Amino acid sequence: MTKSFDAELESRLVRYAAIDSQSDADSPSSPSTERQFGLLNLLVAELKEIGAQDVQLTEYGTVLATIPGTAPGPTIGFLAHVDTAPQFNATGVKPRVIKGYNGGAISFPDNPELVLNPADFPYLAEKQGHDIITASGTTLLGADDKAGVAIIMTAARHLLAHPEIAHGPMRLAFTPDEEIGRGVNQRLPKDLAADFAYTFDGGAVGEVEYESFSADGAEVRIKGVSIHPGLAKDKLVNAIHLAAKIVQTLPHVTMTPETTSEREGFIHATDMTGGSSEMTLRFILRDFERAGLEAKGALLRQVCAAVQATEPRAEITCEITPQYRNMRYWLEKDMTPVDLAREAARSLGIEPVSVPIRGGTDGSRLTEMGVPCPNLFTGMQNIHGPLEWVSVQDMARATDLCLALAQRAAAAKV
Repeated sequence: MTKSFDAELESRLVRYAAIDSQSDADSPSSPSTERQFGLLNLLVAELKEIGAQDVQLTEYGTVLATIPGTAPGPTIGFLAHVDTAPQFNATGVKPRVIKGYNGGAISFPDNPELVLNPADFPYLAEKQGHDIITASGTTLLGADDKAGVAIIMTAARHLLAHPEIAHGPMRLAFTPDEEIGRGVNQRLPKDLAADFAYTFDGGAVGEVEYESFSADGAEVRIKGVSIHPGLAKDKLVNAIHLAAKIVQTLPHVTMTPETTSEREGFIHATDMTGGSSEMTLRFILRDFERAGLEAKGALLRQVCAAVQATEPRAEITCEITPQYRNMRYWLEKDMTPVDLAREAARSLGIEPVSVPIRGGTDGSRLTEMGVPCPNLFTGMQNIHGPLEWVSVQDMARATDLCLALAQRAAAAKV
C-alpha cells in the first residue's frame, strides 16, 4: 500500500478511546451497559457519513453496515468490539500520543509511579520512532478493541473513497459485550450474511490466529446458617469460611493464570462477594481441548462437594455455563480464510505468525455458529490494564492487511 493512514488512525483511536464503553457481566441486558451506545451511535453516524450502505444498529446492540463490492468475490465480514474490559477502570480515559517514541521508559502524567519500560516489554523496544498511544495512568486505554474499530473504519472509508479499487462486498460488524463473552448474538451469523469473516482483535504485527481457548464460566453459591454471633455456638455456619476452603483447596501452584502459559489451561477465581450467611464465587475455566475443559469443571465440582461434605448444614451449588469453544475445531476443516490472510500478509512483507490465543474473540463464537472467523493483529499490547499501549504504525499495517484481504479475495475468487 502506498497511502499512509497514520493520521486518521490516530484521530479515530483517540476519539473512540475517550468514550467510556465498559461492559458489565452482572447486567442481563444487551448491550450490558447503556454507555456502550455512546460509541455504537457514533459509529452509525460515521458509517453513514462515509457512504456505507445498510447501516443499522440492531436491537441486540451490534452495528452492521455494507461496503458494496466493485468486483465479483465472496462476501467478507470484518468485526471488532466496542466494549472495554471490566477488570480495570475505564472511566475518564485520557488518550495521549507520544510522537516518534525515543525508545526509553514511558511515564504517565496521572500516575507518576507507573512506568512502561521497554526492558520489561521487548515488543515496545522494537517500536522506536513509532507514534505510541497510551492512557494517562489511571485507566486502561481501550485499544482492545477500539484499535480494531479504527482499523476497519479507516479501511472502509478508503475503499468507499476509491471505487477504482477492485474488491468484493464487505460486511462490517461492531459488537458489544465481547469482553464478557456475549458479543455474538444468535442472530448475528444470519444478519452478517458473510461467507467468512475476520476479527481485528489481536496483538503483535503478523498474528493470524485460528486457535483459541475453549471456555466455561462457573458460579458457586454457598448458603450458610445465619444467627447472632453471641448465640452462635454449634449453630452458626459461616459461608465466608466455606468459600475460603473452596479457594484454598483448588490448585494454587498449578492451574491458575499466573502459573500457566502456552497450551496450559487454568481455573481462575474472578469474584468473591457476599457475607457470612451467603457467598458467591465466580470462576472462569479455560483449556485448549474439550477434555481438559471438562476435567477442570469436574475438579471444581469435586472440590465443592468435598467442602459440602465437611458441613452438611450448608448448601453449596456449582453451576457451569458454556462460553465459547476453540475455533480450531472448525477452521482446521477448511483453512481457506486462514490461508488467505497469510497470503495477504506476505504480500505486504509481513511474515504471518499463528499461535494459540490464550483467550477468545467474537470469532470463536462466530466460527462455532457457522461463519469461519480467524483473528488478526491490531498492534495492541498490555491489554486490560493501565500499561496498555498501541503503535499507530502497527495499526496502519493492520489497515493495509484489511485492504489486501478484500482485494485478494476478489482476485482469487475464493
